[in-house]
Amino acid sequence: MSTATPPRIFRVYPSQTSSAIPIQFITISDSAGNPVQLSPPPPLIRFPLPRSATTPTYILVPTVSPPSKCQLPPLSPVDGTVAPVQMSSSPLGSLSETASKAMSPPCTSPVSPGNEMSPCKESPLPQSPKVLDIPQNVKDYIQEAKAHMSQTYQDMEAGLSLSSHYVDVQVSQREVVRSGKNTNKCLDKELVIKGDTDRQKTMLALSQIFDGSNGEKSRRYILLLGNAGMGKTTLIKKLCIDWSRDCIPQFDFVFLLDGKKLSVTEPVYSLQTLLLNLSSSAPSCVDPEAVYAQILAAPKRVLIIFDGFDELRNYETLLQAQEKDLTASLQKDSKAKTFTVRQLYSAILQRVLLPGCTLLLSTRPRGTASQLLRRTDSLLEMCGFTPANVETYLSQYFSDPGLRESALESLKSMSYLNLVCWNPGLCRLVCLILEQSRSVDVLPRTLTGLCHQVLCLKMDKDGRSTPTHTEAQAQSIRDTETQISNTSQAKKCSKNNQGKSRTQARTSSRTQRAKKAQEQEAQADKVDQDLRSSGGEAVTEDFDLLSQLSSLAWEGVKANSSILPTGRDISGKVKAFGLRTGLFLSHQLRASPCLSNSTKEEGENETEAGETEQRTENSERTTNDLTDHQNDQILLWANPFLQSYIAGVHLALSRTLTDRSFLQTLPFQSGGKGRRRPQREELELTQRFAVGLLFHNRTELQRFHTHTETAFRDMVANKQGLVTKHLEGLSYADLTPSQILEACHYVYEASFTHSDGGREAGRTRLVTHLAANLPEFLTFHGVQLSPPDVFTVQKALEQGGTEGRRFCLDLEDSGIQICGLRALVGLNNINTYRSCIADAITLWELLEQSDEESLLQRAVSKFTIHPLKAKQVCHIEHLEKLVNIHIHKRLSDSSSESHSILSEGVPAVKELHKLEFELGPDNGPLVLPKLWDLLPGLHNLQHLDLENSKIGDKGAEKLASALVSLPSLEILNLSQNCIGDEGVKKLAATLKDLPNLHCLSVYSNMISDEGAESLAAVLPHMASLTDLDVKFNKLTDVGAQSLGASLRNCTKVKTLRMWNQCIPFGVLERLIQQDSRIRLH
Repeated sequence: MSTATPPRIFRVYPSQTSSAIPIQFITISDSAGNPVQLSPPPPLIRFPLPRSATTPTYILVPTVSPPSKCQLPPLSPVDGTVAPVQMSSSPLGSLSETASKAMSPPCTSPVSPGNEMSPCKESPLPQSPKVLDIPQNVKDYIQEAKAHMSQTYQDMEAGLSLSSHYVDVQVSQREVVRSGKNTNKCLDKELVIKGDTDRQKTMLALSQIFDGSNGEKSRRYILLLGNAGMGKTTLIKKLCIDWSRDCIPQFDFVFLLDGKKLSVTEPVYSLQTLLLNLSSSAPSCVDPEAVYAQILAAPKRVLIIFDGFDELRNYETLLQAQEKDLTASLQKDSKAKTFTVRQLYSAILQRVLLPGCTLLLSTRPRGTASQLLRRTDSLLEMCGFTPANVETYLSQYFSDPGLRESALESLKSMSYLNLVCWNPGLCRLVCLILEQSRSVDVLPRTLTGLCHQVLCLKMDKDGRSTPTHTEAQAQSIRDTETQISNTSQAKKCSKNNQGKSRTQARTSSRTQRAKKAQEQEAQADKVDQDLRSSGGEAVTEDFDLLSQLSSLAWEGVKANSSILPTGRDISGKVKAFGLRTGLFLSHQLRASPCLSNSTKEEGENETEAGETEQRTENSERTTNDLTDHQNDQILLWANPFLQSYIAGVHLALSRTLTDRSFLQTLPFQSGGKGRRRPQREELELTQRFAVGLLFHNRTELQRFHTHTETAFRDMVANKQGLVTKHLEGLSYADLTPSQILEACHYVYEASFTHSDGGREAGRTRLVTHLAANLPEFLTFHGVQLSPPDVFTVQKALEQGGTEGRRFCLDLEDSGIQICGLRALVGLNNINTYRSCIADAITLWELLEQSDEESLLQRAVSKFTIHPLKAKQVCHIEHLEKLVNIHIHKRLSDSSSESHSILSEGVPAVKELHKLEFELGPDNGPLVLPKLWDLLPGLHNLQHLDLENSKIGDKGAEKLASALVSLPSLEILNLSQNCIGDEGVKKLAATLKDLPNLHCLSVYSNMISDEGAESLAAVLPHMASLTDLDVKFNKLTDVGAQSLGASLRNCTKVKTLRMWNQCIPFGVLERLIQQDSRIRLH
């Protein structure tokens, strides 16, 4: 059956009725093979053209092709090639999209996974963006990826699975504001620390993480923050499981990229191999070309998750600008296997590759992140466990009802342990202890005691294992290391011969380092030999393990890394011990490569002889791949708290660490010039553990050393003296709020490790000195206080109370929970306290509901808000609510009767003398109506600063009405507020009736001569005014002379500033000569 070639049709469109544009037509013979049709013109977008001669234009009009049965439109003119990245995400309505619609056949959207029955019981699934049809082989890969992800990410950790032990937690939506009053000149951003009440309103479930708020567009660049152990990785695993169950239907692909992959430095990767090979969530791929083409075709349906980054600065380095040639190469051909993992990570984060995809980045919150925050459109933070979450976790952990009840009772009786469970990672460690403890008396009371008991449990459990099993694992690791070493040496032999010249250039420095290393090893061998001769075999074996572990842990803390150093020889016994006890985790850097269609077809067509040859090559390749696979295995610390604790063992108990070196590791070092950087979380924990260990029960530390009792006691006593002298030498008045908090932690760890309450001389001395030297005005402003933080501060304040000390607390912008606020406010030695206004009101309402009249009385009477800087919209909203309570004398609108405690109003409102409105011209106008309503309730207000709030003439009129109720006002700043003559007229009528107003600034407004004359008319009636500033307005010499003439009748005015460019300098000079109180600046 023959098929006829369809005729080619040439369509000709007549010219539009407008200015003629010369067009050169090509004559085409009208034949059966080439018919010519005259069609009406298509709609055109007209552009104005310059009135000049134009050259002839040739127009090629493509014909509409017959419908194609191809499911995926071709992305490039050459078979097997992929379209550039720029073509993968054209904006809606763009010319490229219009052209693609004309050139491509119509495609139907795939059936969304959300249309099927979803097993997730969450909020309604979001609408998925429409995409091109997905080929069947790609659909098969997606299903394989979901099945692989569902199986891979079920395990939370050893013995715990997501399906049985996961506790559904929420995340908090964080906000970022520009620091500083003048937001236009400040580039850096900072996180806003919300109060507990406001934080509860911003909680998001997992299903809401990617949704836009209030009808906004979906979030595409998401940053997930959380300290160590807060559950970032667990939450990411849950997200992956949800995707595998079709609970996140807006994404066809989810890729998890681990920060540890950055240690792979070879430039042999492409974006395709990165996603389909190195991604932790990618299964083996049969047709990577088709999958990758679909990824490029619909990047908006791709989610890329970055995990395993311990610090914000790791992202910051990846966001540094790359070379232009490298960027061009990435954009030109992202399939070229010539890039490093770092370059590809950086290109994804900088939106060079897959610009339309959604990014989710997890990290810890400390460090600078100016570049990252500029790109982020959503900031989320892990909030930790609530008391209800802790109970849920324990009920899932302990399957036996009797054991569960016992564990809950024990936990509730131990305040510190109960609060520590706020951190999910520490909650897991607490459960390990509760599982083995037989009495409440043996439960730890500090973080040092908790980690100490966990480590001892792991060592005891490992000690009960059979020696045969232990030796077999150790021998297996030694054999593997020998095989890797021999193979690696053989592979490197030729490379070493080729690089002799480079090696000789470095001989000198390497020889020095080798010599130093040999001396250190010899010294360490001598110490080990002495220790082995002084103790039993079991004690020595434990010490050997802990000695090596503690040294490795300290190296990791110093390097801010959880990965064990690959360049250092680690004994097989240490590796086996770490893996058996769960202290170490093994991580594979590379995955097996994908199989392409061409590879499979070639394999199917091999002849028998070719297969034999191929098997020989494969055998050699398998040996090399096995060696590479072993080299790709890295070890890392499984738990950051245990890593820091074991590092603390090195600092506290190591014989090789001199006193001078030990002193240098202690916190709050008086340092060099420049600003002091905030310490990393791991280092702070290590220092805290080291101090706690020095004051720990020496009997429990016997397995950690092989000293004689006398030598050990002398060493510990010596280091105790160093710590005590260091802490007593601190000037607490000069410490930052975060440093004061850390000092409270150090003293608590040293003083409350055991049930003796810290009665030993050294412990009592430390806590007494801290209580006696804490500042009377104790502020934690800007420092996020966790429940354990609040507990340690509470203990320090209680000790201060026994010493007769009283304190004023500033807890504003600390994020303290309501229960923590209640604990601190309830102390008898608190004079006043500041906190988020909404949190204070919530606390009052809770106390009223529980009929705790005495505590309610103290909570209301001790609360203060003076002076108040309103930097957020919620600050004015909270102040409005507080003023309403003050006026109506009841806590809630539902109550019809006033409360006796509020019979005189709220003392905090009566004592508010200064209010600074610092929301700026963008947010300020949003809450100005609330401000005008609440101002009349602030009868004792003395200082009102409304600078740069864009109140305008209408706002000035509203303000004038409110000022009538502020007879105590002394300072009024209305600078930079777009106030004109009409607004000044309204204000002038009220200003003359303010008896105490002595400073008025209307600097940089829109006041002209008419407004100046209004001020001049009331100026003699303002009996207390001493300073008036009208600089940078629009008044001319007429207005200036009016003010100058009025000034002669104002004997109390000291300065009148009124320079601007509209006033002739000669007029100003003459006015200044007539009255020296007139000034230019």
